[in-house]
Amino acid sequence: MRIPRNERLGSDSPDAAPERKCILSGEHGARSALIRLAISPDGDVLPDVNARAPGRGAWIGVSRGDLEIALAKGKLKGVLARAFKGAPLRIPEDLPERIEAALLRAATDRLGLELKAGKLLMGSDRIAEQARMGKVHWLGHAADAGEDGSRKLDQAWRVGEDAEGTGKAGVRLPLDRAALSVALGRDNVVHLALTDPAAAQRVAVPLERLLHFLGRSEKAGQESDERTAGDAAPLATT
Repeated sequence: MRIPRNERLGSDSPDAAPERKCILSGEHGARSALIRLAISPDGDVLPDVNARAPGRGAWIGVSRGDLEIALAKGKLKGVLARAFKGAPLRIPEDLPERIEAALLRAATDRLGLELKAGKLLMGSDRIAEQARMGKVHWLGHAADAGEDGSRKLDQAWRVGEDAEGTGKAGVRLPLDRAALSVALGRDNVVHLALTDPAAAQRVAVPLERLLHFLGRSEKAGQESDERTAGDAAPLATT
């Protein structure tokens, strides 16, 4: 993409997590948690979810619902005009759909990379075994996964993590088993797990950003980290 003026996308300090400001809410957040928008050579405002396009960008951290409201009321056009310093631009009517598709692709691409690296487990029996041994660091369920099967794996995870009596549970993914199977090139993908903590973090980042955009407040595979035993309070939206 061609964008007027250059903007440094990296952090000034290797020890500090770079932050950006949402042009709609005014709130600051980690760069990895926000969505970057850039201008194409034709002047279209498009998602740059991997933040790789050169030049100036604009960042948003709101949900799809809030974005659609801002788009309908003309607020998005105004803040983008200021963010891009008056550069000619056009906002596609389907920008929210494009952002969701790009975020979904980023999340599934990450899962695919972990699969190729041998980090991703599939199959209830394998996952349950590793979970009970305390080796699972991330657990996910297809959107249409059966409640009984999901509960059993969640329980196995709690046993392995010595977290019985808490609300620790795998994340309900925004894809059904058919979509997961196509994305990963495997048959009947219903449950997924990661036994490598670094891989779990790599998956959690794009997945949490997608879930936030979809208006879901749960952490991506870490729902129980902020919960207590018994009736847990709902997690705050990131």
